[in-house]
Amino acid sequence: MDAVRYELIKKDEKTKARRGQLHTPHGTIQTPVFMPVGTQATVKAMKPEDVANLGHEGAGIILSNTYHLYLRPGHELVKEAGGLHKFMNWNGAMLTDSGGFQVFSLGALRKITEEGVAFQSYIDGSRHMFTPERSIEVQNALGADIIMAFDECAPYPATRDYVKKSLERTTRWLVRCKEAHKNTENQSLFGIMQGGMYKDLRKQSAEEIVALDLPGYAIGGLSVGEPKELMYEVLDDCVDYLPENKPRYLMGVGSPDCLFEGVERGIDMFDCVLPTRNARNGSALTSQGPVSIKNAAYARDFSPLDPECDCYVCRNYSKAYLRHLFKSNEILCSMLLTEHNLHFLVHTMEQIRKSIEEDRFSELKKEFFSKYGIK
Repeated sequence: MDAVRYELIKKDEKTKARRGQLHTPHGTIQTPVFMPVGTQATVKAMKPEDVANLGHEGAGIILSNTYHLYLRPGHELVKEAGGLHKFMNWNGAMLTDSGGFQVFSLGALRKITEEGVAFQSYIDGSRHMFTPERSIEVQNALGADIIMAFDECAPYPATRDYVKKSLERTTRWLVRCKEAHKNTENQSLFGIMQGGMYKDLRKQSAEEIVALDLPGYAIGGLSVGEPKELMYEVLDDCVDYLPENKPRYLMGVGSPDCLFEGVERGIDMFDCVLPTRNARNGSALTSQGPVSIKNAAYARDFSPLDPECDCYVCRNYSKAYLRHLFKSNEILCSMLLTEHNLHFLVHTMEQIRKSIEEDRFSELKKEFFSKYGIK
């Protein structure tokens, strides 16, 4: 039996949205779910126990990064420590990405061949080679519940010929990943659909990866610079190519509008650095839309970030105090804004799940967009 198993609980009556559960070795995850990103074995500015208590139900799953942990501190050290869960004191479920997106984003610092990707470390300039087998070796050592196939993430824009060759290489690499993956009792390997913005190539990619009968599938190569309208258009068909009894993961997407649009199209899992990165830059997600705490208008504003939010930050601190912390370059500002932003998204997903159960997802989306200022 696969280490990770998806259970469909309910479908929305008006859309493709669905409510489910993801059973993992480290707990059952309620879906649709947003996964906070812990790139270097830490969700920046957050303690693991605080991440676990986000929202009202908690964040049961986080994402960590194979490429970064391979370079520092090294997967062998993490394995020696007892695996990533023990190393970082995280008791919930975990997903590691393959490192594919990171090495492909290096541009001139990497070279792609059929064997894999040769790249230069951003830390010390040393040369390395990631192959499908190496990516799986590293992820097996890290020990996450869900591990991702090593894929080639085509840039946007890209020619049809390039994207076709790229997705076909991704399929060949997926076969090698599956053959290299040995720890199937404790870790599940997800395949990644590519195909750029070409719908027929998306279908080809989906057919090729689904034929391998994996425990789950991700949609990669979106949110890479294309207009949101184009992403939604491509996504409309992507989910239809994937099996109903397996989880569907939209990689690197996490703005509130994209979460609603993704769920509406049948997505179960999301991740993004947006809430943590925005927090460090002084931007908060609120029910009335983004708030930049840097603005002088908040210098004497003693109201909470979001009057509708019941997180620890909104119950205890004012915009004026948060602005003071930011202007003073105090670490506490990043900590508080990060906790608020992640609470906001985790709680939003809780509301989405409840709305699907009660057949009012479309109404919740309309209400949320109206308040948030999304047309």
